[in-house]
Amino acid sequence: MRVLMTGASGLVGTALAADLRAAGATVNRFVRSGTAAAAGDVAWNPETGEMNLTAAEGSDVVVNLAGASIGGGRWTAKRKALLRSSRVDLTERLVAGLGRLKKPPAILVSASAIGYYGDRGEESLTEASASGQGFLATISQDWETAAMKAEQFGMRTVIARFGIVLAKKGGALPQMLTPFKMCVGGRIGSGKQWMSWVALDDVVGSIRSAIADAAMRGPVNIVAPDPARNADFTRALARVLHRPAILPAPAFALRLMVGEMADALLLSSQRVVPQKLSERGFRFQYADLEAALRRALGA
Repeated sequence: MRVLMTGASGLVGTALAADLRAAGATVNRFVRSGTAAAAGDVAWNPETGEMNLTAAEGSDVVVNLAGASIGGGRWTAKRKALLRSSRVDLTERLVAGLGRLKKPPAILVSASAIGYYGDRGEESLTEASASGQGFLATISQDWETAAMKAEQFGMRTVIARFGIVLAKKGGALPQMLTPFKMCVGGRIGSGKQWMSWVALDDVVGSIRSAIADAAMRGPVNIVAPDPARNADFTRALARVLHRPAILPAPAFALRLMVGEMADALLLSSQRVVPQKLSERGFRFQYADLEAALRRALGA
């Protein structure tokens, strides 16, 4: 099996590529035209969609994980434009390029996020739930629409709606650790908001499962079965780190520090469940939050 990947150097891409190679797959990357490329990599220009079609021929699966970091900076108008273009526009161009191949790949797995659902309070959210409101929800909706156009070229398309990925060297968790290491950690806002998390190992496993399972298509929630309230997540993290969790971060202070991003990423509530993965018999290695945190942090 030959897999082509965008975002191969990111948190999920690095782990997935290593796992696929260990299983015997050939993994090649989409790389910017003019940059150093390994044998089998595909040169392309994500701004124009120009692609080395000859190099891309013969792929079985494409995994699209590209996208600028949502938490990588305050959401100025310029930053928002980058977040959108690196997801929606890039995916549109990628799908169009794949559609020009003599034989498009059989499968496209394209990233999205549970931000699709917006701030939903206590509502239990499955893949069948309606989309929400706000910047992240709008981007996710358009991102998914761009990816689903691959179906018209005969590609079985899976939309991976990622929750909070727990890993030591990337994602949200390293940023959460800093206040605890200084013994000033605590819940965020009221602490009542739901956090839908997932261990990196289970992210990799779920993508592998989506590739292998011919019945899997459309949106798939990649989250652990038991989301946690922020206060419970905070206490679990404190136990793993052997640190106190006694100083809450007030909502107003977070809004002053990071603006709109505070409500979208830190204070919103998304109680998401992995209905499709559960129905297809996927077994999570880390369904328990504290075990997942210990695995992520090597504790």
